[in-house]
Amino acid sequence: MAGLQKILVVLCLVTQAISQDMPYEELLAQLQACPKECNCPQNFPRAVYCDNKGLKSIPTIPLYTWYLYLQNNLIETMPLDALQNATQLRWINLNRNKITSDKVGEGVLGGMKHLAHLYMDDNLLSTVPSPLPVSLEHLRLSRNRISKIPAGVFVGLDKLHLLDLQGNKLMDDAVTEVSLKGLTSLVQINLAKNQLSSMPLGLPPTTIQLFLDGNNIEKIPADYFKSLPKITFLRLNHNKLGSAGVPKDIFNISSMLDLQLSHNQLTEVPVIPSGLEHLYLDHNKIASVNGSSVCPVSVDSLDDSTNDSVPRLRYLRLDGNEISPPIPRDVVMCFRLLRSIVI
Repeated sequence: MAGLQKILVVLCLVTQAISQDMPYEELLAQLQACPKECNCPQNFPRAVYCDNKGLKSIPTIPLYTWYLYLQNNLIETMPLDALQNATQLRWINLNRNKITSDKVGEGVLGGMKHLAHLYMDDNLLSTVPSPLPVSLEHLRLSRNRISKIPAGVFVGLDKLHLLDLQGNKLMDDAVTEVSLKGLTSLVQINLAKNQLSSMPLGLPPTTIQLFLDGNNIEKIPADYFKSLPKITFLRLNHNKLGSAGVPKDIFNISSMLDLQLSHNQLTEVPVIPSGLEHLYLDHNKIASVNGSSVCPVSVDSLDDSTNDSVPRLRYLRLDGNEISPPIPRDVVMCFRLLRSIVI
């Protein structure tokens, strides 16, 4: 009976190895090398779970690990040899530890040729780690103490799509064309809750999502979006934007779908792009809405049919302003696809 059970266990392991494209010998070695502080599930052998263990250092990680979970620990250092055995890592989660920039060994990350996802949210970093692996696709460094982005740190990172730096201490002189150079494939960048007083410079033309909530931005240069032809989602909530600092047609961009300007100091509604679907203008100082001035097309040119010329706005939020209902008729006539208006 014991022999049969052993055979069944072996068969089970072999089946799992085949299902994950992992040779049996590698599977066995992976499970045998699992750190005693961690959990290495047989049904997901390329993952090593060391989260919520009270660890103060990174244990020796098995050679065939792809996914490493080290979040919610007390780790303070990443010495050069911390991950030298785990050369196949694709994903590292180091969120909510106590890692400082001076305790990240130079080269500990750069040598990982397969790493695509690096998460180091809620640590004590003061600068973006360098060098970074060229294979990186997602980099999350939110809620640290980052005030510096080393020049050239992103050069060669042609696969990086997402960069999250929200909740740090970045000022205007840290976010420049020099510091952001190399982000040739970036799609989303999150710079919310920093200390920016101006719109960031040097963003790549591939940028689709830009999050700038919770800064101190007062104005937007008239030609700012000429270098961002694909911008689709823009969040500028909780800044210091007044209508004098926002050119009236600044957002008249064909790619824009979602625009959020809540909790600013606007007194006028900017021109609304024809393709925009969601607009947040709540909690500003707007006293009125004039359809003829905010409509991207002439109201007289619109017929009763729904065609390509009809503005696409579906959701409009205006509460927290000085506007009294009802919404003017010319606004309703222009944005006839509106399904929800909050006032």
